[in-house]
Amino acid sequence: MRYQNLFTKKQADKELAYIPFVVIGDPTAELSLHIIDVLVDNGADALELGFAFSDPVADGPVIQQASLRPLANQFSVKQGFELIRQVRDKYPQLPMGLLTYANLVFAQGIDNFYHQAQVCGLDSVLIADCPVQEGKLFTESAIQYNIQSVFIAPPDADDETLQLIAENTQGYTYVLSRKGITGTEVAASQANSDFLQKLRAFGSAPLVQGFGISEPEHAYQAAAAGVDGIITGSAIVKLINQHYNKPDLMLEQVGQYAKTMAQAAHQAHD
Repeated sequence: MRYQNLFTKKQADKELAYIPFVVIGDPTAELSLHIIDVLVDNGADALELGFAFSDPVADGPVIQQASLRPLANQFSVKQGFELIRQVRDKYPQLPMGLLTYANLVFAQGIDNFYHQAQVCGLDSVLIADCPVQEGKLFTESAIQYNIQSVFIAPPDADDETLQLIAENTQGYTYVLSRKGITGTEVAASQANSDFLQKLRAFGSAPLVQGFGISEPEHAYQAAAAGVDGIITGSAIVKLINQHYNKPDLMLEQVGQYAKTMAQAAHQAHD
């Protein structure tokens, strides 16, 4: 319901939802919580959180680098869920999604993974390397534990795939502005409005655009294309990578960036 409440409000206010992504536990557990506070204080409408993973195939070098620190600190999936629980206690109404990879889910046991997701207060789980055609592996457990399943809609998907995504995605639909991996070094192209209209015609959950969204201009382009929200990941993670040894500077830069992007998202329809 948290996503539904958020998107209903945003649509009424004619605003895009701003959803930043960070790797949970990076650069340390304590600083990870501070980063999340800074993001929320500076306008984040929801959070997309990632578990560090040794082989994140959908992610570019920026997020791969961020995953190395929690892994080096032996920061476990269990600790990740505990950290999310702390965030949920602090922000009871904030929609929170997890972006992860199938191997991490298998390693925990599928039922156990979704049970932990429920206990810590997550709203959704997106398994980045699981196409919608394979989704049944996970969706039964997700439904059992009241976790919404989010699938990625690539811009070159055929109509059959788009219909499957629309039928199986809850919370929001993660639409890609381009193919490839995450990263700010490749700018977003404006999402193809035909592909977005098809998703809507099939009755999809609200459309949130990610991959290559890094500048205020991209928020305006996303609004023009007709999406409901934007996700920025690599641009924030890049600031953490650059300044994690100077936490005060890192938090200041992350806050300034989030504020700029949140303002752009909230004004994009003006």
